[in-house]
Amino acid sequence: MREEGAGGPAPTAPAGWPAKADLNLLVALDALLDEESVTAAADRLGLSGPAMSRTLGRIRRALGDPVLVRAGRRMVPTPRALAMRGEVRRVLADARALFTAAAPCDPAALERTFTLSAHDSQVMAFGAPLLARTAREAPGVTLRFLAEGATGVPSLRDGALDLEIGVIDRSEPEIRVEPLLTDRMVGVVRAGHPLLDGPVTLRRFAAAGHLLDTRRGRLSGPVDEALAAHGLRRRIVGTAPTFASALFVIAGSDAVGLTAERVARPAADALGLVTFEVPLDLPLLHFSMAWHPRHEEDSGHRWLRGVVRDTVRAMG
Repeated sequence: MREEGAGGPAPTAPAGWPAKADLNLLVALDALLDEESVTAAADRLGLSGPAMSRTLGRIRRALGDPVLVRAGRRMVPTPRALAMRGEVRRVLADARALFTAAAPCDPAALERTFTLSAHDSQVMAFGAPLLARTAREAPGVTLRFLAEGATGVPSLRDGALDLEIGVIDRSEPEIRVEPLLTDRMVGVVRAGHPLLDGPVTLRRFAAAGHLLDTRRGRLSGPVDEALAAHGLRRRIVGTAPTFASALFVIAGSDAVGLTAERVARPAADALGLVTFEVPLDLPLLHFSMAWHPRHEEDSGHRWLRGVVRDTVRAMG
């Protein structure tokens, strides 16, 4: 495209493009919608509070919408702001990919926040080594973990989530999935638990008091299906919303739990818990990582995938 004065007119904005559109406002809008706080958004972007307030004013005028309104002592997004949140993230993610895809990644110079989704047992297992390696190689990178199930394929699609780690059994064609580690289920109890006084038979296992870690409070699963095939039913004494809370309950009670052997062993060992063989043929656990193809050639994202790949596979 030729410059004005070099034989042709200067480039003009596409038809329908606002004459005074400032794309830098998208970055501020994304921070405001994510933080739902002028102060927090200012801190995230390295701006002063008054500067961010002025930017919010410009955004409001450009959109013709308040975007954030006060509700008591906090700010809440308007319906229009909620509706555009995913689109704003997609636009920024695509813009970032446009400018970084061809550039080789220098982790030491990378300034970025990556959002990952993983079960808390996996964060307990590889969170520390992952943070340690990130601190060594890319001190400007922040890893933000979200609870498994709080996000999903729509979040991978809209750019809110960079990487999902866990047992991924979906088959959406556009989502990239890479296997990382295969694990198996074992039982876990406190040291000195009565169940360990003799062989852990099917009947003794089923008769013990079982604690399930389930964020939705479910009272059955693959173990119950396997026991039913033998005409047995286990006794559920309770549930815990997270794996970490379940381990603490098990450590202080006679409850019996289940855990992935390799992934959860460090946490179980730290609490002095004992694992044992479950007398059932349970399906293996296949841990993978998943990402949206928009990040396929993003050099920073490729670095992240390599770090996660190395860290998780080292557990095996």
